[in-house]
Amino acid sequence: MSDDLAKASKMQSSFFGSRWVQWILYIVIWTAVGLFFASYSSLWGKYIYKSPITWEYALKTNLAFYYIWACIAPFVLWLGKRHRFEEGTRTLSFLVHVPTSLLLAAIQLVVAEVIVQSFNPEPLHLYDAFRSIQVTFVVYFHINLLTYWAILGIGYGRQYYRKYRDREIEAAQLEAQLTQAQLQALKMQLHPHFLFNTFNTISSLMHRNVDDADRVLARLGDLLRYSLHNVGVQEVALREELEFLQRYLEIEQTRFEDRLRVRISVDPDALDCKVPNLILQPLVENAVRYAVATQSSGASVEIAAHLVDGKLRMSVADDGPGLPADFNATVDEGIGLRTSRERLQQLYGDRHDFVLRNKSPRGLEVSVTIPACQIDK
Repeated sequence: MSDDLAKASKMQSSFFGSRWVQWILYIVIWTAVGLFFASYSSLWGKYIYKSPITWEYALKTNLAFYYIWACIAPFVLWLGKRHRFEEGTRTLSFLVHVPTSLLLAAIQLVVAEVIVQSFNPEPLHLYDAFRSIQVTFVVYFHINLLTYWAILGIGYGRQYYRKYRDREIEAAQLEAQLTQAQLQALKMQLHPHFLFNTFNTISSLMHRNVDDADRVLARLGDLLRYSLHNVGVQEVALREELEFLQRYLEIEQTRFEDRLRVRISVDPDALDCKVPNLILQPLVENAVRYAVATQSSGASVEIAAHLVDGKLRMSVADDGPGLPADFNATVDEGIGLRTSRERLQQLYGDRHDFVLRNKSPRGLEVSVTIPACQIDK
């Protein structure tokens, strides 16, 4: 989620950050304002003053009026950045903006009146021109003051929106980084546990069968290369996860020989689904430890993965003794199961299921259900 937000923001910033796009939008906005007030002036003259104003004249005068403000607005926005209404600077900001708004409102009206009078076929006499400017001041000066403060307010609103958006993106990125760090820490808890068990296996084999010990070392090297290749990767294709699991099972079958019987049932359509990296290994290790190692006859371990109603359901089942009646997940779960549960919570939140249940007549099944997302190829 946080990655999508950052990408969308980056695309938006790259598009709207273009200077040409900004200027085009700027001109379009002021043109729209001019068109709005041109229609307003035309209707006002027709229905209120009973003195129709032609659309052409209304359009010329209002566009001229607001294009002048379009030229002034960048200065107003710049001044707003220099003198903000913040704690400790409010008095100074008022002393700057109040006289500036009065001055710019007056200058804009004089310039606008000169441009409007240039549209008349015959120039006005000096007295008539002065009277026209006087009437313009009476009618539009207060509107000009509101326009100045409206531009200032829009500028502040834009700045606050940018700050809010930047903080939101920064918070999302920090949350993503924290999640990644937490997941990495959980994986680091798992690796030493796995290595400790493997080295114990090698140590015991060295006294019985050096060839088997050598074979386990070779497989361990393959597993370590895989782990180093996927450092920092939280999700991999189920296909990769199963390849890693096969290497792990070769180590365990060297140790237990025919006492470990493995069956794998996987839906071919599920092989490209995303799964948490090393999510199945601790579940299988748990089955080997409590079902295979504790029984002289060994046990069967069945690994399955199927698509069910748009979700991926993975399970590891054994025919060992199962969970005791007084089993408490909070207290009794080992590091493998606990780490798996916490990683799933970090990655999927409420969109996953992690269930331990005893089978009938005996055995344990651990099932994991997650959203069935495809790996990008």
